[in-house]
Amino acid sequence: MNEKELENLLKDEGFSGIFAHTDRPDAYYPDHTHSGVTAHIVLEGEITMRGEGVTKTYKAGERFDVPAGSVHSARIGPSGCRYMIGGK
Repeated sequence: MNEKELENLLKDEGFSGIFAHTDRPDAYYPDHTHSGVTAHIVLEGEITMRGEGVTKTYKAGERFDVPAGSVHSARIGPSGCRYMIGGK
């Protein structure tokens, strides 16, 4: 799927505020929460998420959703990461 198709998929699922975001290599986001569900689709690079006792690395073409109020952290891969994100 191209980026427009991915954006439309998230819209069809009720997500809004959808945009592509780029993080620098090795960026780190310490434990935090979001008030709503967030969907992330990795477009380039990789991101490692840790939450609820699980750590997993996502690469281009993979998607993960973070439940509302879930405590999680993220580390960006050595080549950076570009991903689409939306919330609801």
